[in-house]
Amino acid sequence: MTDDPQWTTDGVTRRRYLTLTAASGAALGLGVGAGAAARDHTRENVTITSDNSPHPVDIAATVYRPGGASADDPVPMILHSHGWGGSRTSSEGAFRTELDAGFGVLSFDQRGHGESGGQAYVQSPEREGQDVIAVLDHVADLPWVARSEPKGLPIPKKDNPAVFAMGRSYGGGYQLVGAFTETAVKGYTRFDALAPQITWFDLTESLAPEKVVRSTWVLALYTLGAGMVPQHVHEGLAYGATTGQWPDGEPLGEPDLESRFFDNGPVGFVERDIRLDVPVLFGQGLSDNLFNFNQAWKNFERGLTDSARGQSAVVGYNGGHALPNTFPPGDGSFGGVVSGPTFYEDARLTFFEAIRGDSSDSGDARSVVGSPYLLQTASGERRVAVDRVDDRTPYGEADLSVYGDGAGGLGVANTDTVATTTGAGAPIHLPLDDGPLTVAGVPELSATVTALGVDQRLFFGLSVGESPATAQVLQNNVMPLHEADPVMGVERTVELPGVAADIGPREQLYLTVTAVSDMFPIHGSIRTPGTVVLEDLSVGVPLTEN
Repeated sequence: MTDDPQWTTDGVTRRRYLTLTAASGAALGLGVGAGAAARDHTRENVTITSDNSPHPVDIAATVYRPGGASADDPVPMILHSHGWGGSRTSSEGAFRTELDAGFGVLSFDQRGHGESGGQAYVQSPEREGQDVIAVLDHVADLPWVARSEPKGLPIPKKDNPAVFAMGRSYGGGYQLVGAFTETAVKGYTRFDALAPQITWFDLTESLAPEKVVRSTWVLALYTLGAGMVPQHVHEGLAYGATTGQWPDGEPLGEPDLESRFFDNGPVGFVERDIRLDVPVLFGQGLSDNLFNFNQAWKNFERGLTDSARGQSAVVGYNGGHALPNTFPPGDGSFGGVVSGPTFYEDARLTFFEAIRGDSSDSGDARSVVGSPYLLQTASGERRVAVDRVDDRTPYGEADLSVYGDGAGGLGVANTDTVATTTGAGAPIHLPLDDGPLTVAGVPELSATVTALGVDQRLFFGLSVGESPATAQVLQNNVMPLHEADPVMGVERTVELPGVAADIGPREQLYLTVTAVSDMFPIHGSIRTPGTVVLEDLSVGVPLTEN
């Protein structure tokens, strides 16, 4: 586990495999349009009929064709799509980098968005998944698109277009749901490689971890999409945003998004033992407090075959769906709702070039990134390469009693475990270790829990500061413990948000416990008076070498 010198931030973003030749393409049987950059690119608006779903729709798309691409000199295609509430890219001059590199691009409006028909079912395999298959069928009919070698797949080469995919957030979800849907239907997918960015593994777990609704985000998403969703999504998101309770159909008569959303992401396919067998370059925001880094970790570890995982990688960075935390205070590592670092986008193009090439520099996502995981630290000063993000060092086994006063207040019974006293509602910071040290991965908390009262909620995260008074939550992320009913002495494990940070020699690493989080403001704190007691508290922290 070492730093990757190819990616050290020193004012210059260093890229691997930038010397891939545009003329090489035998590995996938591709021609790559070597002269594309020197000729004029064109674009055309098209309509694609998706008629394999229960509700057929017309999908609006814009096809960008690099100059010189033809049946005699074919090029690979990159599918692109937009975020929730957005629309396709159709402007003149768009995707110049990809076109100059010898790729075609097809950008499309997902159903319910832009000029496409229907309503948005939030990546339903029966609808949006089938739409992606229809788009792939359209690409297969374009004579200027290159063909991939089937490599043992039950498909003729002429029907197997060379296709890659990119997109952020909802535009990352279409790639995974589309590829999984095609794999479920046909036993394979025609995608050669995917590059989903800041997207989800489990939609319910993202919107409501432990069934505690991220009401700040759910309210924003509902407001953005209320006019384009079917009634069950309308009712479910409105219910979750206004009550703070995840709509799982209980009690009878209340909305049920949990069962409907189960298949709207990789988790539903993985539960049916369906996995993707293509290389993937995941990009995820470590400061993304909607689809946190843990979602990419699960996509990588659970959603891919062993073979595909060996060709894939995860890049973590500061950005994504990143809102600043003011309570508990966050460290300010955020970069806007759809931000993405240049180095990930450079790596993505290099990844696509590597997959299509056959030069000595060709490879896959793993060879481009240099390790399974490449994580940017909270300060943004460097990136840490690690093989695993769940190799944890245990800390703790202290007893801590936390009292909820019904209004977000916390009291501590065992003050020997706390560096300073705290006032009503203030978070508690438990010291774990002194710097210097480096954290890079997904921490985990375990404890024996007694909760006296119903619907008890606490939130946890790792923090850094020179004292508890200056401690800030790493990369603005917390995760909840939720006890819906009273419990006595039950063992619980809480998965904390993935982080990457250098803790300096004058700083301390803390576990932060809080009854309130501004990502869960609607009934997010302890909802009824009661007591939560955490005994034998232990925190597993993924440490790596400095």
